[in-house]
Order: sequence, then C-alpha cells, then structure tokens
Amino acid sequence: MTPRLSPLLLVPCLAATLPSLAAEPVANALTIYSSAPAGAIPVDTFRAGGQAGYAVPGYAVVRHERELELARGRNEIRFTDVAGYIDPTTVAFTSLTDPNGTRVVEQSFQFDLVSTDKLLQKFIDRSVKVEQIRGEQADTFEGTLLSTRGGIVLKQADGTVRTLSHNASVTLPSLPGGLITRPTLLWDVATDKPGRHVARVAYQTTGITWWADYNLTYSEAATTGACRLDVGAWVSILNQSGATYPDAKLKLIAGDVHRAPAPAAPSAKLMMRAAEAAADSVAGFEEKAFFEYHLYTLGRPTSIPDNSTKQIELFPAVSGVDCERTLVYYGAADYGIGGEPYTDRNLGGSGNRKVDSYLVFRNAKDTGMGVPLPAGRVRVSKLDTADGSLEFIGEDRIDHTPRNETVTLKLGSAFDVVGERRQTDFKVDTGRKTMTEEFEIRIRNRKDVPVRVLVKETLYRWTSWRITAATHSYDKRDARTVHFPVDVGADKEAVVRYTVRYTW
Repeated sequence: MTPRLSPLLLVPCLAATLPSLAAEPVANALTIYSSAPAGAIPVDTFRAGGQAGYAVPGYAVVRHERELELARGRNEIRFTDVAGYIDPTTVAFTSLTDPNGTRVVEQSFQFDLVSTDKLLQKFIDRSVKVEQIRGEQADTFEGTLLSTRGGIVLKQADGTVRTLSHNASVTLPSLPGGLITRPTLLWDVATDKPGRHVARVAYQTTGITWWADYNLTYSEAATTGACRLDVGAWVSILNQSGATYPDAKLKLIAGDVHRAPAPAAPSAKLMMRAAEAAADSVAGFEEKAFFEYHLYTLGRPTSIPDNSTKQIELFPAVSGVDCERTLVYYGAADYGIGGEPYTDRNLGGSGNRKVDSYLVFRNAKDTGMGVPLPAGRVRVSKLDTADGSLEFIGEDRIDHTPRNETVTLKLGSAFDVVGERRQTDFKVDTGRKTMTEEFEIRIRNRKDVPVRVLVKETLYRWTSWRITAATHSYDKRDARTVHFPVDVGADKEAVVRYTVRYTW
C-alpha cells in the first residue's frame, strides 16, 4: 500500500503545472486495425480485472487537429490529449496553416506520471505533515521525511523519530517539478508565421481494436422447406488505449496488414472496463477497396470513450438470403501425408459418431448480400413459433470474405443422426507395393423426416490411390478427399461401403 494523499491539496498544485499554451480542438480522426483472430476476443477483456490495454489485439492511427497560438521563433507546445499506449516513435506534428515555414526542432514523449510513491520520494529530507486516524480521532505530526520503505519514517522537531503505517494521510507543501499528471507530447516548434495555426498531430497507439459480429436468423419456407437467413452485421470497437476520442471521424481497415514483430510488452496496470452500445443508423459505413484491403468509413462522427465497448451497425439488415443446410459425417482420422506409406492397419478409424450441422450461403448480390464481410463471429438463431422468441442454435467464425464467395458455418452436431465407421478389411503386398483397405460407414437417422448426409472420407495412407469399388457415387474434392452424398429415410439406416487401393 502507499500513503494516502490529501486530494484537496493536490488539485491546486497540479493546475499550476499545466501548459499555458491553449490548444483548441478542431477535429479528431481514428483508423482502427485489428490483429485478433476472428471472434477471438475473450469476454473477460470487457470486464474489470481483464486484460490490460497493452494486451488488446489491435492498434489505431490517431489524428488530432488543434488550433494553436504560435509566436515568431521557438515555441514549446505541450499536448496532453494522447493515448496512454501511444507509440512515441510514430508521432508526427504538422502545421496545416504553414507546413513549409513551420518545423519541429525537437519532440519528446513524457510519461513520468505523478504517483504517491514518486511524490514522497521527491520529499525525502524535506518537511511534511502526516495525519494518522485512530478510531474517531486524528493525530497530526510534522517533521522531516526520512523514508517511505515499509511505512513512513518521520523525524520530528525534538529529534525523536516516529514511524507510521501506510494508511496515513500525507500533506505536501507543493508539487515538485518533473512530474506530470497525464502522458504528454512535447514539441519545440520554430515558425516565421506568428498567430493562429491549425496543427495536426498523428500517432499510433495500441489498446484499441475492432471486430465484426453477425447475427443470423434461420427460417424455413412453410411450403417448400427452403432455407432462408436474415443477416444483421455490427462492428464492435473495444477502446482501452487510455484516451477518449470525441466526435471522431472513424475508419476501419479489414484485411491482414503486416507489421514488424515487436518485443514482448511489459506488464501494465489493469484497467477498469465499462460498456456502451450505440444504435444510431442515420449514416452508416461506406465500404471501398483500399490497396489490398477494404476500408469502412463511418458517414457521421462518433465518440469512443476510453474503457468502453461500442457497437455500430456495419450495414442494414438483409432479409431472405438463400442458404443450404448440410449434414456432414467425418468419421476418418486425418494423419496427413508422410514421407512413406502408412502401412499400420490400426490407423483405420477415429471412433467419431457425431454428424455435424452446417449452413452454407453465397455472399452474392443475387442472394441479397454481395458485401465484403470482415472477419468476425457469426451467431445463428431460430424463431420458436410457440412463443415468438429467438433461440440460439450455434455460432462460428468467418475469415475476411470477399463478395461472390461462399460462407460455410458449422453450427453443432445433430442430435438424431449418428454415424459409425469401421475398417472391414486391410491387406499389404510389400512385394508389389500395394495396399488395399475396405470400409463400412453406417448413417442412422432417428428423425421422422428423411435427411441427406455428406460422408467425408480422407485417403491419407499414400498419395497414389484409386477407389476400386463403392456402393454409392462420390465426388473427388481434392488429392486425398472424397464426398459420398447419402440419402437416409425417416428412422432408417444407410450403409456406404467402398474399397481403396494404394500403390507406390
């Protein structure tokens, strides 16, 4: 613990150290980049005691425009409205009024912030006043501060030494120089044009990120049973950078922007979190291609408080998007292709019985979409007609998805459809360098309606293979994957058998 300082005495002292040069706000702009895997921001990040700002997976380019009064010659400018996690090596100061005749001679970033420990260290061997609370009574002691290690050691006027615990309140006569209350940028600016300047300050900061959240509502047409989706998209912005950005022009970059790797960050003080949500949809995001990425620009200013999470609609909700519902059984283990054939017969199965449920739709204009989709988490719900409530049925993550590409979402595993896979025969002829393997896959449907299941098989034992016999037709998807579409009647079982031969 550290000694408790009297706030009434600190306030006027701190005010006296603030810079005298006025800096009137003109505009703020913020371009945010995310380095987090899609949908991978843990919920603890939003709560007190979660990650510190330095650990937030993202960063931003911040631009402030301010009006300043400059005198001819050299000027010292202090700028305190900066993020606590600023990268000082990226700071740039430019006079928009006189860019050619105004230049920065020196710049520095001051971060020796005032704290109880630092204040008391400045007053070692100096006179202070200490107040000690004992029950309902307060005792006051004056003397020379000798030490603050393990408590307060005070030498009184009569030569006696008194020790006090850390719960004492210390009154200091002044605020010593060299300490500041907020991270401060300091410039030595030279100009030949005195008067009012509009200056732009730009820098990068960590502690801020964004991601996309998609809310999908699944439904089936009453007559045909066709799959339909209503799609809503939101941008979530997490700001723990140590600064608030009022009425800022907001831009978001979607794409994998490479940055030089940085050394591990030191630990920082944990920050409190708050939550804020916004539902203003007067002017939304405008999307455009930008280099090899996509840029989303909000059509209105927005304020992003420090220690907050804010949500903004990415694009208006889209209704009736055509989709396809698919069940997939993947009972085979995937060992990858090795340097030589896998001849161990015990590699024949994985024991998996789960049949997974997927939703597939095309991000195209003819489906009602056709908008580049930033990476994010996709949550899917379905309407319960009994009471009109939306019930959650699964979620998945998507990577950055261009227009006219297919989105595949894994929602979970089917309850009433199960699979079973077993190896029925295995032979190796090392002389002829051949290997033959047979499998039987059973799909049982305990629903009261028929289903179609895609049986996925990976032929991993060697690169050269041929299916010599099969009970069902199949599609070769790539060099070692085949799909068997299987129709299973209501409360029925379907059996797929096939034989594969490897040669080397």
